[in-house]
Amino acid sequence: MTELSGFHDVRFPLAISFGATGGPERRNEIVALTSGREKRNARFSQSRHHYDAGTGVRSLEDLHDVLVFFEARRGSLHAFRFRDPFDMKSCCPADTPSARDQALGSGDGATARYALVKRYGTGDEAYLRFVRKPAPGTLKVAVGGVEVSAGSFAFDDETGEIVFAANAIPPLGAAVTAGYEFDVPVRFDIERMSMSLTAFKAGQIPSIPLIEVQL
Repeated sequence: MTELSGFHDVRFPLAISFGATGGPERRNEIVALTSGREKRNARFSQSRHHYDAGTGVRSLEDLHDVLVFFEARRGSLHAFRFRDPFDMKSCCPADTPSARDQALGSGDGATARYALVKRYGTGDEAYLRFVRKPAPGTLKVAVGGVEVSAGSFAFDDETGEIVFAANAIPPLGAAVTAGYEFDVPVRFDIERMSMSLTAFKAGQIPSIPLIEVQL
């Protein structure tokens, strides 16, 4: 039997993804009390992103690219990388990622692993999103405000952690930070692709729903 949680380390066609719509979903349980107050409880600790890439299909070539990609993933069977057109960097969309963008923790002289995260908000109310798929070649890391060489660390794709080499473990009190571009792991949220030709060399797929998966 094919592994149901399989992940293909390929990216959905980039030109089409930039025309997609979508964003994060939160699910909260809200109970109205007899006093008139509410009791609220978060069902998800991490938000879950949904997208519709159908709006990004503009040509017959786009349609064919999606068809090939859908078949290669066996529909919804295998997850893949998707470039979120609204949130793809450790910094603001118009900026260039810096090794000092996101705080990952503080060194203690022994810890070699630090989860890669992106922070939304400030202080105790900030939301930390775990980033599992940094874009290849974009990850930068700094210790104590000084960017370290690429040979001083590696990224563990299985755990979503930065792993420092034995001779580069952050010393006590040193801030560990990182900057990167990233993709979202998603799968197709449909079992059938519906396509049509709207004009000469023009194609249309009304809806291509994608949903984020946890790895």
